[in-house]
Parts: sequence; structure tokens; C-alpha cells
Amino acid sequence: MLETSQSEPSVPVPVPAPVVEEPRGCLFALSQPPLMIFLAVIGILLLLAAVHDLFVL
Repeated sequence: MLETSQSEPSVPVPVPAPVVEEPRGCLFALSQPPLMIFLAVIGILLLLAAVHDLFVL
């Protein structure tokens, strides 16, 4: 005869641990030195172009 009781199973089933990953967004990308150097160079070039257009031409 089949056992139909609602008791706990005799062998516990292992539960896998959840994988915890930190979300990496825009602030993580902006904290990288090569990216900040690149953006600073582009910003300086744009600023020099604007100053040249305003005051030299």
C-alpha cells in the first residue's frame, strides 16, 4: 500500500545557496580611470573648440 501521509521526508533536500551579485551600473563605469581620462580629453577638446569659436574667430 502507498504511504500518503503528509510527514517530512526522511532525507533532507539540499537547497542551493542564492548567487549574490552586486549590480553594476553607470556609476561603476564612470569610476574606471581610463574612461574618465578619455572623457576628460574629449571635454577639453570641446572646450578649446568653443573658446576658439568665441574669441578667435
